[in-house]
Amino acid sequence: MKSLWIAIAAAFVFASGCAQKDWIDRTLVTVDVTGVWRGNIYGGAAMELTLQQSGARVNGQVKLSPGTNYSGPIEGTVSGDTFRFSSQGGGVIGELQVNGDEMTGPGKTWFGSGPMTVRRQP
Repeated sequence: MKSLWIAIAAAFVFASGCAQKDWIDRTLVTVDVTGVWRGNIYGGAAMELTLQQSGARVNGQVKLSPGTNYSGPIEGTVSGDTFRFSSQGGGVIGELQVNGDEMTGPGKTWFGSGPMTVRRQP
């Protein structure tokens, strides 16, 4: 009976160790995206992101022009070197890889989807 309890306790110890690593991997933050970023979507429409990061959480504003002249709040997260965000209502969504002062990746807006590229402003 005692060996059964030891086996159960060992299983919990090993299982909690695995869960801890997964938790750490999901919350790993290696980049800071705070600042003003300007660029474009689909090679045409201008986009500006004004971001404030606190840990893995990011809040800010997105502005799109010309054509839509949309401006609104966004929320997102940073995990490793990936910044994922969406605007209220899901009108602007992106998953950008951060490489120094540049972020690139797929994005989606009300008027279509395609590549996004933005650069941090000095």
